[in-house]
Amino acid sequence: MYLNLIQIAESFGVSESVVEDWIRNEGLPHTPDRGRLLFDRVQVANWAAARGLAAKAGFLAPETPALAVAWRLETLMRAGGIWRDVAAEEVPGVLERIIGALPGATPPIRQILVQRLRSKDGVNFAPVGGGFALPHLSSRVALGRDSGSLALLLLRDPLSVAAGLPDDVPLSRLFFFIAPSPRAHLDILGRLCRILDRGPLRELVTRGATDQEIFGALADADASAAGAVSGDVTR
Repeated sequence: MYLNLIQIAESFGVSESVVEDWIRNEGLPHTPDRGRLLFDRVQVANWAAARGLAAKAGFLAPETPALAVAWRLETLMRAGGIWRDVAAEEVPGVLERIIGALPGATPPIRQILVQRLRSKDGVNFAPVGGGFALPHLSSRVALGRDSGSLALLLLRDPLSVAAGLPDDVPLSRLFFFIAPSPRAHLDILGRLCRILDRGPLRELVTRGATDQEIFGALADADASAAGAVSGDVTR
């Protein structure tokens, strides 16, 4: 799986310029591709581990089942909803509507989030390949444990974004999320990345499965994480 510059920077919690310095001075593995930089996830993880950077987050996060069960993806998506047949030009408005229904947030907080959404570079679309992306607010928020949302947008026509796509497949399936806290943001980002990389969710969304099938796949992923925690406790 290939990641772009923004995703690598976000995973390590550093700026893009720091990642560029690692390329020049530390030999960070990368692949130039038509004016952009792509990074093989496995190669980056090995490079980081060799330099004592094993504590990773986001797209490079190791499995963290104890944290994963704290934020159930099924519950978050039931709050955000599944939006079908969305025109590309309607995406900003839909994202605002999702924020407007954000549970556990007051109207002033929702208004602040909408302002951040509308700002220049307010959303990082974070493409993960195959026409999928994980859009989220570029700035972190601390909303409290009872807040947060995850929504799936199935687009009628491809969405154009400034970020480089790892495989040139236009974006048509978006998992937009708002996390309760900065730590939850990174954990949810990593979980979504993993279950789209390994598991039935990608196939279900690609073939246009029903809402209940998609909710079921997320519930299974939540149960698997909870089971891993239970297994750790009993060992």
